[in-house]
Amino acid sequence: MPQPLTPLSTLLLITLVLLASPVLARLSRTHLSPLEMAERIKTTVFVTFLISLVPLIAHLLGQPELSVQSWKCISTDSFTMTVSFILDFYTLAFIPVALFVTWSILQFSLYYMAHDLHIERFFMFLLVFLLAMMLLVSSNNMLQLFVGWEGVGMMSFLLIGWWHARADASTAALQAVAYNRVGDIGMLFSMAYALGHVTSWQISEIVEALDGQNPTPFLVGLIIAAAGKSAQFGLHPWLPAAMEGPTPVSSLLHSSTMVVAGVFLLIRFHKLIDQCPLAATLCLCLGAITSFYAAFCALTQNDIKKIIAFSTSSQLGLMMVTVGVGQAQLAFLHICTHAFFKAMLFICAGSIIHCLNDEQDIRKMGGMHRMAPFTCGCLTLGSLALTGTPFLSGFFSKDAILEAMTASTLNAWALMLTFVATGMTAAYSGRILCYVILGQPRVNPQLPINENHPHVINPLKRLAWGSMTAGFLLFLYILPEKTPVMTMPAYLKGLAMFVTIIGFMIVVELAVNAAKQVKRIPNQFMLRLSAMLVFFGMIVHRGIPQMSLMAGQKFAAQSVDQNWLEKVGPQTVNSANKPMISTMSNLQRGRIITHLAMYVLTLTLAVILGFS
Repeated sequence: MPQPLTPLSTLLLITLVLLASPVLARLSRTHLSPLEMAERIKTTVFVTFLISLVPLIAHLLGQPELSVQSWKCISTDSFTMTVSFILDFYTLAFIPVALFVTWSILQFSLYYMAHDLHIERFFMFLLVFLLAMMLLVSSNNMLQLFVGWEGVGMMSFLLIGWWHARADASTAALQAVAYNRVGDIGMLFSMAYALGHVTSWQISEIVEALDGQNPTPFLVGLIIAAAGKSAQFGLHPWLPAAMEGPTPVSSLLHSSTMVVAGVFLLIRFHKLIDQCPLAATLCLCLGAITSFYAAFCALTQNDIKKIIAFSTSSQLGLMMVTVGVGQAQLAFLHICTHAFFKAMLFICAGSIIHCLNDEQDIRKMGGMHRMAPFTCGCLTLGSLALTGTPFLSGFFSKDAILEAMTASTLNAWALMLTFVATGMTAAYSGRILCYVILGQPRVNPQLPINENHPHVINPLKRLAWGSMTAGFLLFLYILPEKTPVMTMPAYLKGLAMFVTIIGFMIVVELAVNAAKQVKRIPNQFMLRLSAMLVFFGMIVHRGIPQMSLMAGQKFAAQSVDQNWLEKVGPQTVNSANKPMISTMSNLQRGRIITHLAMYVLTLTLAVILGFS
């Protein structure tokens, strides 16, 4: 029987229906112009954001979390599944954050995609992208979650390849699909394991049933799925390649939708991960490697969007480390705070790219603080929040994560990689600021640079306020499940800030040397290693296919064509017929000795036959 609707579930249902209304209006062939449809979608997201604040406030004021089961969709003798929503703090806090960030991105899209002929379709794709993510975070069963999981994957393919006439965009979209299919194998394996061992796909029932058992196979499948969706090391190349899509897509993809879906999935099952040392260690090591690798690659990139993309991958690695440490609530806090400043960084990058006539190389920028002061101010604010500057939103989550790591009993190797990645975060953030904002302009003086557009200024204002206040507001209401360490040595307390300052100092030193035109000979191997992404693309995308093609060519041409087929076919026929042919040829050469031999042989046979 369906449960009666509560005020919280009613408001969630209203939110979903309102968000789906523009899609239904688009299907009904309304007579709105493309720009009017885009404005309507933006307004709808704003209204749903205001509505979504009510359940969150009610929950914070003491309303208990609940699970709403609506109706049965699968029913057999041994298995029953209902459409089920869970309204806990994770759902009720994430939905307003996602709606707020999406509202700002949609308003910026009105400026960035103003000349696109199919702007209403673009906005529709972004809206369906958001709907799929909301379905994912509010689902209480794995099949329903899998629908949202595949929805964000499908919409990412359509949005990354929006400019499909460009070969790079189509390749990047296919690459995103290919890597996410690998992660989907892990998801399907976990669903099959749950169905076989628990006979249920309800998330709450799975957590209760596997509590105290050995859930390692189930959790390994979930970690593989999260590694594909959240671009962990090994399945990460699609994330920087996705920068071929429009900048609003990059902003929405990296801030509050697809890439955090994998980490959010692990947060849903964090109680099982805390009980399984193998799964926790796997999360810890995978996240530490990803965080270090992405930060190392970001140091030498020159595309401003790719630098920010690698920073996203590095922060996702930090979230994965946090799940491995056993602090899932801090990982969720970092997801929410990261959404604000990462969306703002991408909008700043999009504004600069638009002003510079689609130029993305930071070496061809410079002096932008005079030409676009507000955008550069927000870019600086976002970079400082990313590095964990005190009292910005990134500080409340990042500093708490690093403190929890130093106070936990984990291996020093993962701790060292994470702290080195933190210093590198300050280094590449400072590098962006030095190249883009400071120095003399290295741009075409005839470019019509203008940031004074309300669709640029207003989203940046809102996200800037979020980057300054969201961390503090969320930190007040996220209570730790585990007792935190109340006393800590001063050197450990300030270690995160110390490595961040060192990263900034290195960038300043390099900038001063570059301004003095001091000829330095860099470490060519390390420079090439970072610029070529540790040769991962060459090994995986070129080396392995080349080895496969060469092995196939050698097997097909040399082993099969030149050996077995030759021996079984032409050479066998030749070797079988050659003695007979040689004998007959020798018999027919017209020589006297042959005739005499045949005469003697015939005479001998005749005598034998006569006597017999």
